[in-house]
Amino acid sequence: MLVPLDGSTRAERALPVAARIARATGGSIVLLQAASFPVDYGPDFARNPSYAQTMLDDELATAKKYLTSVADTDDLAGIKTETEAAIGTAAETILTYAQVSNVDLIIMCSHGETGFNRWALGRMVQKVARHSCLPVLVLREEDPEPLELQADATHPLRALVALDGSSLAEAILIPAAHLVAALAAPAQGALHLTRVVQLPTTHHGKERDVDLAEQAQAEAVGYLSAITDTVRNELAAELGLKITSSVTMNEDVADTLIRMAESGEGRATFEVQGWSLIALATHGRGGLQRWIVGSITERVLAGSKLPLLIVRPQKQQPPVARESTVGETTGR
Repeated sequence: MLVPLDGSTRAERALPVAARIARATGGSIVLLQAASFPVDYGPDFARNPSYAQTMLDDELATAKKYLTSVADTDDLAGIKTETEAAIGTAAETILTYAQVSNVDLIIMCSHGETGFNRWALGRMVQKVARHSCLPVLVLREEDPEPLELQADATHPLRALVALDGSSLAEAILIPAAHLVAALAAPAQGALHLTRVVQLPTTHHGKERDVDLAEQAQAEAVGYLSAITDTVRNELAAELGLKITSSVTMNEDVADTLIRMAESGEGRATFEVQGWSLIALATHGRGGLQRWIVGSITERVLAGSKLPLLIVRPQKQQPPVARESTVGETTGR
């Protein structure tokens, strides 16, 4: 796992989560910090290359010292931990390291330092989530606990997994299953697969077409039933997960996902009580229903108080998506 840090205690809130996953999976952690020019420097700074290099060297040395101290904390005791300090902007440094290193997951907090740096880090998280080739787990600084990880028999760890009927969106399934299993261990974790179907309108765009709505709902139910069976057979049995599912009809997909996850809207219909995180892919269906950062995923990232697991689908899709018969069910 890669845990980017910026020297703030807020960013360090990712450490207990990473440590829990590492202990459950026998994994290791890389602590990464980007060293760059200070924001406030005088005009002589740019005109004096040697002074600029000295400042960068000092920043790099400070970052290395900080990372070493973090690696020695009790949170990471007994876990194989490496430290990396590099010169560059935060997002580019994270993305470059993730691409060239043997990392499986990026874990980061949504905000770091306050003021301007807090705004900049929020933008940085969006950029990493948009472009990362690896799954990204985004935690929230606002919560007393960045993740409700203390799963037990009465409060198992659950993830709300958003699908849209496409194999691209299904890329979230394997990472979400393994993450929830690791976080929930030794208790049982749960995935709730959901599909929000946008309500169709007539060609005039004003009146609802009841027949089209019923057809879309039936197709969504058939799709979700097929993919749920596949996940139960291929992932739940292996990882000991409980799998449930539901279909919802609504115009606003992002808002519906947030309300489902945070307030439990429609909870009684599928016997799931509360979620610990939301999981979704950055790309899904093509055309007007395409799920991309900037629309559904970015709105959920900006609007939800829950942690998010975000995956950018690659060309090679996961086995659970390729081997399912869902495409035949939905006519994709």
